[in-house]
Amino acid sequence: MTSEQNRATGRVWLITGASSGFGRTLAEAALAAGDTVVAAARRPAALEDLAAAHPQRLVPVAADVTDTARAQELVAEAVDRFGRIDVLVNNAGRGLIGAVEETSDAELRDLMELHFFGPAALTRAVLPHMRAQKSGAVVQMSSMGGRLSFPGVGAYSATKFALEGLTEALAGEVAAFGIKALIVEPGSFRTGFAGGSALQQSASVLPVYADTVGAVRAALPDSDGKQPGDPVKAAAAILAALDAEHTPLRLVLANDALDAILAHAQAARAEAGSWEPVSRGTDFDA
Repeated sequence: MTSEQNRATGRVWLITGASSGFGRTLAEAALAAGDTVVAAARRPAALEDLAAAHPQRLVPVAADVTDTARAQELVAEAVDRFGRIDVLVNNAGRGLIGAVEETSDAELRDLMELHFFGPAALTRAVLPHMRAQKSGAVVQMSSMGGRLSFPGVGAYSATKFALEGLTEALAGEVAAFGIKALIVEPGSFRTGFAGGSALQQSASVLPVYADTVGAVRAALPDSDGKQPGDPVKAAAAILAALDAEHTPLRLVLANDALDAILAHAQAARAEAGSWEPVSRGTDFDA
C-alpha cells in the first residue's frame, strides 16, 4: 500500500461537479466527518482553498464527465492513490429551460451525456472495486424533476428520469454485494444552480410557448439566492441516509419537492384508478 493509501482516513469519496453547489457542500461535509475526498471538476483550481485546508484529505482532479473514456482513468487514479472508493457521487449537472419543440437534438444529447451517460460510465467503472471490497455506495444527484415534470423542463427531466430508472435497477443488482444506491431528489436550494452558467436557455424561443414556458423562463433565474433549501442541511441529510441501516432508494429534500412529489403520486394513483377497467380489460379473454 502506498503512502497516500496509508493517509486515507474515513471513507473515500469520489465526487463529480465538486467545485460548486451540492458537490462542494458534500465535499465539505465529508471532510468535516473525517473522510477523504477526490474532488472532480472541470475547473479544479476552484478547489484550491479546500485542498490547502485539507492537504492530505482532499485531492482536486480535472474531469469532464461527458468524456466517458475518462471514467475508467478517474476511478483508477482514485483507487491507486487511496486504495479504495467508498462513495461515488454523480453530481455534475446543469439546467436547461425550453419547450420540447424548442429543444434541439444537440441540446438534448449534450444534456443526456452530462446527466446520464457520464454517470452511467462512472458507475460501471467503480462497481468492480466496490464488489471486491464488498461495500460501497453510489449516490445519484437527481431532482424533484426526476420524478415529475412540467412545461419548460422536459429535456432536463428526461435525463433525470433516465438516470433514476437505471439506478432503480442497479439497486436490486448490487445489494447482495453490500453496495447501496441512493437517488437524491432535491427541490429548490441555494446552490447557485439557478444563476450563471449552470442554468441555460434553449437557443430557440418560440412565441407560441410564452404562456406555458415563459413564466418558468423568467422565474427560475429570478429565484437564485431566494430558494428555501439549505445546502448544508441537504448534505447532512445525505450523509445520514448513507449511514442509516436501511438507506432509502430515493431521498427527497425540501418541502417544495416533497409536496410536489406526494401530490404527483396521488394524482397518478387517482388517474390509474379511474381508468382501471380499461387497463384490466386488455388481456386476452380467458
